[in-house]
Amino acid sequence: MGRLFGTDGVRGVANADLTAELALGLSVAAAHVLAEAGTFEGHRPTAVVGRDPRASGEFLEAAVVAGLASAGVDVLRVGVLPTPAVAYLTGVLGADLGVMLSASHNAMPDNGIKFFARGGHKLADDLEDKIEAVYEEHRTGAPWDRPTGAGVGRVSDYTEGFEKYVAHLIGALPNRLDGLKVVLDEAHGAAAFVSPEAFARAGAEVVTIGAEPDGLNINDGCGSTHLGLLKAAVVEHGADLGIAHDGDADRCLAVDAFGNEIDGDQILTVLALAMREAGTLRGDTVVATVMSNLGFKLAMEERGISLVQTGVGDRYVLESMKEHGYALGGEQSGHVIILDHATTGDGTLTGLMLAARVAATGSTLAELAAVMNRLPQILINVPDVDKSRVTTSGELAAAVAEAERELGSTGRVLLRPSGTEPLVRVMVEAADIEQAHAVAGRLADAVKSALG
Repeated sequence: MGRLFGTDGVRGVANADLTAELALGLSVAAAHVLAEAGTFEGHRPTAVVGRDPRASGEFLEAAVVAGLASAGVDVLRVGVLPTPAVAYLTGVLGADLGVMLSASHNAMPDNGIKFFARGGHKLADDLEDKIEAVYEEHRTGAPWDRPTGAGVGRVSDYTEGFEKYVAHLIGALPNRLDGLKVVLDEAHGAAAFVSPEAFARAGAEVVTIGAEPDGLNINDGCGSTHLGLLKAAVVEHGADLGIAHDGDADRCLAVDAFGNEIDGDQILTVLALAMREAGTLRGDTVVATVMSNLGFKLAMEERGISLVQTGVGDRYVLESMKEHGYALGGEQSGHVIILDHATTGDGTLTGLMLAARVAATGSTLAELAAVMNRLPQILINVPDVDKSRVTTSGELAAAVAEAERELGSTGRVLLRPSGTEPLVRVMVEAADIEQAHAVAGRLADAVKSALG
């Protein structure tokens, strides 16, 4: 069996790859592993369980809750809330673990399971591996140690989660948003009600799109992976900026008043300068991944801010931040972690902080983002290839070496297998957009030839 856990939990087509049986079994295994790791510290364990609005989340939530309760874990169901809300509530309620059911930006038929440890932190690789091993051991015949009678877990709905999370977001803001008009694209996802409420309470005039989830329309032509509707709405309504979330609202992309995209690197640039000014950018350092635009690195260097780069995935950004005590990190895709206020990427918090900077400075978002000169970057997804051989194919290594010789010091190449989808991502940066397109196209063809 291949590894179930990817870079962001377990994902697959709901009721095909990700079945109720798998969800139940993984939840029981997670309860057993975390108990053995000392997470429960001798008391009756509690779990927070939330989900995004996907229709499949309803039966998967039932399976997860059943699995946890059958293992002796009391369950607090918080319903439809963003991933960072589940992480926050896991921490603030003193729960022993949290579970979020979502496939983030993926299409509606997919779903996923993410586990959070005590404090609301994502699990380390070794704990995920142990959960998977325990699940596989029992799937193939070893019986579970099952409590009975009063030992089984109890299940209740925690209806205060929405209000507690919104209050937390408002409390994190350095200033109000009065005078700003903001368009929010909620991707028909988990933040469809939380995000507009938070922005409105902070003083912004709010226009919403993509805020009518029906279980089937999540990420459908809207949200952070489809910015066209948001760009048009910002211009149409004469808004100061637009904010787009993905299905579980752990990421945020933005649009300026002219309808231009502001990506995660540019958001990090704006927030890094704001935090340094406020004295909260510890070590004058930002953590980002190897996918960050070269222009972001140059902008940070020019302003005396250090950049630490990690592998792709917000979990690796977070690990580096926690290890070294840094306060800000994120990804170009819009996962931004503000560690003083969140244990994971939080799209609503990020959007609020970005809007707060616009309100505090009186500058437009376009002016604030112009500090970074984004170099042309081409990303091509190559599907239906053996992504496990990216680092071992001699043919592919030769193609990469040739591309790097052509680009020289003015660009770079990055090939990486997706952690959540069956494809290889080809990224090329160059000073010239036409050269970036040409090199990326050749490399994509090489990936198909070598790994197809």
